[in-house]
Amino acid sequence: MSTLLRLAWEFFKAGLFAIGGGLATLPFLYDISRRTGWFTTRDITDMIAVSESTPGPLGVNMSTYVGFHTAGVAGAVSASLALVLPSFIIILIISNFLKKYKENRVVQNAMYGIRPASVAMITYACLLVARAALLNTELFAVTGALTDLISWKAILLGIAVLASYLKFKKHPIVYILGAAVIGIVFRF
Repeated sequence: MSTLLRLAWEFFKAGLFAIGGGLATLPFLYDISRRTGWFTTRDITDMIAVSESTPGPLGVNMSTYVGFHTAGVAGAVSASLALVLPSFIIILIISNFLKKYKENRVVQNAMYGIRPASVAMITYACLLVARAALLNTELFAVTGALTDLISWKAILLGIAVLASYLKFKKHPIVYILGAAVIGIVFRF
C-alpha cells in the first residue's frame, strides 16, 4: 500500500472514532506511531506544541503535521482530508436523524454513553502528553536514577503557566509564546 493511501486510511480511522475533538485523536496518533514508525512518541509532544500554537483545529493540525512529515505536501493533504471526511459524512447523515429522533430514549442514552467515553479518551491523551512532557523516561532508562526521571524544570514551568493563567486569564497564545521564550532562553 502506498504511503499516501496508508496515511489516508490511518487518519480516516482516527477521524471516524476520535469522538471528542482534537485531544481524542492523541491515542490514535500513539497507535499510528507504534505501528508505522513514521514518528516517535516524542514527536507527538512537538506536534501538540505546534498544533496548539497555530490556527485551526488541533486534530487537523496534527494530521497535517504527520502527513507532511511522512510524505510532504501530498501527505499533509491526504492525512488532513482523511481525518475530516468521516465527520463530514457522519454529520450529514446524523443531523437529519438527530433532528427527527432527538427525543428518542435510545438516542439520548447513546449520547449519554458517548460523553464519558470521550472524556476517558481525552484524559488518556492528557496523561500520555503529561508523561512525555514532564518525565525523562529515556534518560531514566539509561541511568536508572530516580532523580533523572522527573523533569523538574518542565514541571515548574507548567505550574507557573497554570498559576499565571488562573490569576490573569490572558489569551492562551500569551502563555504558549512565553513558555517558548523561556524554553529558548533556559534551554529546556
